[in-house]
Amino acid sequence: MQDFVVDPGARNRAAWDRFVQEGNEWTRPVSAEDVERARTGDWSIVLIGREPVDRSWLPADLTGKDVLCLASGGGQQGPILAAAGARVTVFDNSPRQLGQDRMVAARDALDLRTVLGDMRDLSALGDAAFDVVFHPVSNLFVPDLAPVWRECFRVLRPGGTLLAGCLNPDVYLFDHEALDERGELIVVHKLPYSDVTHYSAEERATKFGADAALEYSHTLTDQIGGQLAAGFVLTGFAEAPDRSSASAPYMSNYFATLAVKPG
Repeated sequence: MQDFVVDPGARNRAAWDRFVQEGNEWTRPVSAEDVERARTGDWSIVLIGREPVDRSWLPADLTGKDVLCLASGGGQQGPILAAAGARVTVFDNSPRQLGQDRMVAARDALDLRTVLGDMRDLSALGDAAFDVVFHPVSNLFVPDLAPVWRECFRVLRPGGTLLAGCLNPDVYLFDHEALDERGELIVVHKLPYSDVTHYSAEERATKFGADAALEYSHTLTDQIGGQLAAGFVLTGFAEAPDRSSASAPYMSNYFATLAVKPG
């Protein structure tokens, strides 16, 4: 089953713009108090799940570091890193998500810029322009990962680091209605999964809504092997549950990698 006319970039841009209007938790900006604490060195940001990222994965001193928050709009990670001293660029596919970052930057006098675009094409950004790429769980919204890793490698300076979060692909095995509504883990899907290949447009509209975001599972070969193929060296790995999911007692729902561009 394949729907050849769907444009995941346009579809997911509209979906995330709507999520901002609806107040989705990943679109709610940090408070002015959070920003002020970050200016004093008291801060945390989320890469996977709801747990703070290990601070050792980031430079001990962010002052003057160039950080790309990739597919990370929403006024959350970018403003905190800017308040901690970094020169931050937030790159996202959703104009309204970027608007949240601009709102916080204006409210709290932060040096932060925003760029609209698809995470698979960072041509608006220069080669070797960043010390850190911070890429929270978001690549489930694109069908192909190789361009994402190639572009991350290109825009990083030698010795720069990529922090990337992703969904455990096994979460897509289950019937989402049974899981969300009854807490039942019923295996129905063969992996790799895609909203586009596993359902027709009519079925998607019935199950998720006519304008729902499109999601794609990715193998660990594409997630981890793809970073290695792009030239990265992996130096860290972490996992976390999604505490809002009925599957959390049985599996880690999220994975995170720390990778370095060799110097």
